[in-house]
Amino acid sequence: MSAPTLTARSYHGHSHSAAPVACVVLDYEARFLRRKVLTCEDGQRLLVDLAQVTSLDHGGVLVLEDGGEVLVQAAREPLLEVTSDQLTRMAWHIGNRHTPCQIEATRLLIQRDHVIATMLAHLGATTREVEEPFTPEGGAYGHGRTHSHEHGHSHHGAPGESGHSHSHDHSHDHSHDH
Repeated sequence: MSAPTLTARSYHGHSHSAAPVACVVLDYEARFLRRKVLTCEDGQRLLVDLAQVTSLDHGGVLVLEDGGEVLVQAAREPLLEVTSDQLTRMAWHIGNRHTPCQIEATRLLIQRDHVIATMLAHLGATTREVEEPFTPEGGAYGHGRTHSHEHGHSHHGAPGESGHSHSHDHSHDHSHDH
């Protein structure tokens, strides 16, 4: 592969120019990065070298050293479409599991996960496999994303105990009040 011909060291959530120099199409996981070489749709190689790990939004731009911009677009990826006459309740259960979720008026979109799909079916939701761009809601504290992770929850305690433990082996910049 050839060396990158473009270098981006900053990111903006929206464009400041009339036309982008190039475009990158990335799935949800690939839009969370700090330093990586990407291939643009036209074949140009782009070195992304940001100061910190950044969540790139669909429609955002990577700003090149010469001021040009590379448009970021969300790629189609395998998802689960969730529908229900109790959509708000389904969204609560998905959020309670820290699962990224795209919220729309008549449906929710989440990454494919058979465990979550089974839980949603038990709650009365209908799920269907689809392939679409995934642009979930950002984190509750104004940051770009939530992170799905296991928390070691246990809701079965001894008599007289709350029955809720909450252990972590990694750090977060948010709290977990349950």
